[in-house]
Amino acid sequence: MEQTKSNLANIIRERRSVKNGYSEKPVPTELVKELLDDARWAPTHGLREPWRFIYIPSEEKESFVESLVQTFPLEMRENRREYFSKPAAFLIPVMTVDPRQKQWEENFGAISCLLQNFQLLAWERQLGVVWKTDAQIHEPKVRDLLGVEAGEKIVGFIHLGFFDQQPKPKKRTPIQEKFSIYKKQ
Repeated sequence: MEQTKSNLANIIRERRSVKNGYSEKPVPTELVKELLDDARWAPTHGLREPWRFIYIPSEEKESFVESLVQTFPLEMRENRREYFSKPAAFLIPVMTVDPRQKQWEENFGAISCLLQNFQLLAWERQLGVVWKTDAQIHEPKVRDLLGVEAGEKIVGFIHLGFFDQQPKPKKRTPIQEKFSIYKKQ
């Protein structure tokens, strides 16, 4: 007998990355803070909480985008201006970097869990989100623009915005094709 899916299971299955089609509606700072406040309950090894967040609100987006595109080569600037003008706001997660590989991986896992929580919570509130890891996250000029310190890593640019049309689902591989059971040899 198949069990009815919970609200959480349905949200996980229904969530989509929203890459374009954002409305002009501003993203309230208080909403982003509320979502982060719930998302922060993600697992974090040793309760290190290896994260901080830089928010570019809708009312600051245009000036931020102008500063950001100046970090790109001249021939790329117009393309990048158009690309970064689509979302209504940005959230930039920054991770504490640890030189020890195990701790670095634990930190990245923790912030990834937090960001998944954030995406699910945002979806529930009809706020579109996509986590982008484009090349600018490694650019020293972008780090300077954002005040990212030594010992920190930009994990991505989280594009935010309300949307009118929900993206269509993409095919996922059935889990039975990715699942095996260990048997002692």
